[in-house]
Amino acid sequence: MTLDILHFIDNKGGNAEEIRESQRRRGDSVELVDEIIQMYADWVKMDFDASTIAKQGNVIQKEIGAKKKAKENADDLVAKKKEIDAQVDAARKAAKEFEAKMRHKAGTVGNIVGPNAPTSQTEDDNAIVRTWHSATESDEPPLREGILPHHEVLLRLDAMDLERGAKIAGHRGYFLTNDGIDLNQALISYALDFLRKRNFKKIQPPFFMNKDQMAKTAQLDEFDEALYKVIGEDEKYLIATSEQPISAFHSDEWFDSPKEQLPIRYAGYSTCFRKEAGAAGRDTWGIFRVHQFEKVEQFCITEPTKSWEMFDEMVANSEAFYQSLGIRYQVVGIVSGALNLAAAQKYDIEAWFPFQKAYKELVSCSNCTDYQSRRLEVRCGMKTKDQTRKVYAHMLNGTMCATERALCCVVENYQTPEGLNIPEVLRPYMQGREFLPWVKELPKGLQRKTA
Repeated sequence: MTLDILHFIDNKGGNAEEIRESQRRRGDSVELVDEIIQMYADWVKMDFDASTIAKQGNVIQKEIGAKKKAKENADDLVAKKKEIDAQVDAARKAAKEFEAKMRHKAGTVGNIVGPNAPTSQTEDDNAIVRTWHSATESDEPPLREGILPHHEVLLRLDAMDLERGAKIAGHRGYFLTNDGIDLNQALISYALDFLRKRNFKKIQPPFFMNKDQMAKTAQLDEFDEALYKVIGEDEKYLIATSEQPISAFHSDEWFDSPKEQLPIRYAGYSTCFRKEAGAAGRDTWGIFRVHQFEKVEQFCITEPTKSWEMFDEMVANSEAFYQSLGIRYQVVGIVSGALNLAAAQKYDIEAWFPFQKAYKELVSCSNCTDYQSRRLEVRCGMKTKDQTRKVYAHMLNGTMCATERALCCVVENYQTPEGLNIPEVLRPYMQGREFLPWVKELPKGLQRKTA
């Protein structure tokens, strides 16, 4: 993932100040931009010097040819040519190695922050874009006394086993059981059907990727903080989201007729694996934040001029999904300082958890413009006469439903004193059942949570 290196160079049609301003908004190094510009100048000189030496070799080669044609001894010139060839090889190798360092450094500069992203370094300044609740509810979330947190609801339904999960898999391990599986599968099937009706193509990717492919679509710091490495003959990594393999699905391909070929809408479904190394002590209740979970993902590829339109469409899809479930939520614009490197802009959808009396993130939707596609070489459009830079497709990703997390929200909102009402839209996927009664008491000695 990277910006176009020529975007740093003003006399190559770039805009270095735009990158500097984006870095300021991200709270990242502005000096890094100037370092890359200097490295580019140094690299160009190294490449020029290598070409100059090569030209000297060409001159000597012609002299050797002339000597041989005249049947004269050319041993001195041949020796000199070998020496120059060695210099050329060394110069080109040095230039190539320096170019790799330059591009690696450029890859640490984030995407250009979108104009509508709030500028701040603290997530306290995230902007509430809009809120939604059912017409029967007040603007303020109703207070519900005496209700259970989501993990206690699932325990009383005999829908999960945390104790044995932790015994088998360690911290944040869990088993889904009985109706826990049915509810989880209902959310998966409903989300996939929901997207299919909106012209999305269902796709289930591999659950692991080769390291070189993962490196093209994941941030370097994710390798240590988020990704699990598979030990074996080849270096592979378990996916943290289906976005990763789907983004590489069209790598090294060229959409030469984008008006006919794009947009492409994928409904990705996979199990996801995350270390959650940076989340120690956060959301330790139940299965809200776990190392293994299922997720239905929106992933879209568009023409460069159509990605913001698609961004709005994808956010609207997620909103419609949670509206259909009757879940109160707010759409949040994420501040520039909290964006990952690839995202130009990100909206989260935070749903209401009545026991915790708090909104918590269920959806994250990002427009990554051409930041991912450039590294993956996903080209767009036929080359024009006056075109000096490659044009790449734009890529966007957005959660439709991370099902274990969504399940937490559904059961906390739909509980009753006797059990769980099943949301109407999920009933066709639950054998037509409308209600799940409690089947067991909470375990003795369970440390009860307070909001």
